[in-house]
Amino acid sequence: MKISFCQYQKGMHQTELPVISDLNVTVHAGEMVAIVGSSGSGKSLLAHGILGILPYNASMKGGIQYCGEPLTEKKIRKLRGKEIVLVPQSTSYLDPLMKVGQQICKGKKDPEKKRKLDRIFEKYSLDKKVQEQYPFELSGGMTRRIMISTALIETPKLVIADEPTPGLDPKLARRAMEHFRQLADMGAAVLIITHDLELALETADRIQVFYAGYTVEDAMAEDFAKEETLRHPYTKALWRAMPKNGFHYIDGVQPYARDRKQGCPFASRCEKCTDRCQEKEIPWRLAGNGYVRCIYDT
Repeated sequence: MKISFCQYQKGMHQTELPVISDLNVTVHAGEMVAIVGSSGSGKSLLAHGILGILPYNASMKGGIQYCGEPLTEKKIRKLRGKEIVLVPQSTSYLDPLMKVGQQICKGKKDPEKKRKLDRIFEKYSLDKKVQEQYPFELSGGMTRRIMISTALIETPKLVIADEPTPGLDPKLARRAMEHFRQLADMGAAVLIITHDLELALETADRIQVFYAGYTVEDAMAEDFAKEETLRHPYTKALWRAMPKNGFHYIDGVQPYARDRKQGCPFASRCEKCTDRCQEKEIPWRLAGNGYVRCIYDT
């Protein structure tokens, strides 16, 4: 996937800003994949690109396959909100003029769906009367749980959750991730976008690492048991930054899209960088039981 934005500079001079250069993601039925990476690496744009809800000035290239067939614009309009559901990052996605119970059930007065909603609310420690409230009457944590409920009320084939746990206390955050895990165990493909790597490792099957608009590694969750089983230097840096591994940090920042240079996007911060890393685009290749975008051979 490649995504760029059309911008205007110095009057009517039009330029293209390449925000996502090369993202490669696969998630299978019955699998839970967590996407991690710095802010601005393209995680949320991936979700919006799949669902066909990018801004008007965005251009997307590349192919998306869904159940073995191309996911066309016509098909995504038909499946969005039914087979393919999004738990969005922003609570502003909720309609401020509609009661939350009606929003979750999409205005349908189906007794079975109402009973299912009651069970979901009980799991998330939400009182039934919350169904009759409006979004502005709820706390941030309650609103987050309402948004997760919008996915659980359906029986989707693909669930995309964009930062579903911020604002939740650790106990509820783990419970939310366990519910996504249950959806995967029931046969759904679950794609979780998160900054909480430690929480993701408790429930996900695979971890995909994004950096500056590129997928840099695809690793099994068990590969994070120790640094030596990880392949990309940025993934290793994430591992060392986890509190249980010493909370170490590395100098530098992720490059802004307009400032990216040829070669590895992580080159300026990598202690293993050589001239070869900056000469050409780094290929996405099989390495061990995962994939990596790096020429440094661990």
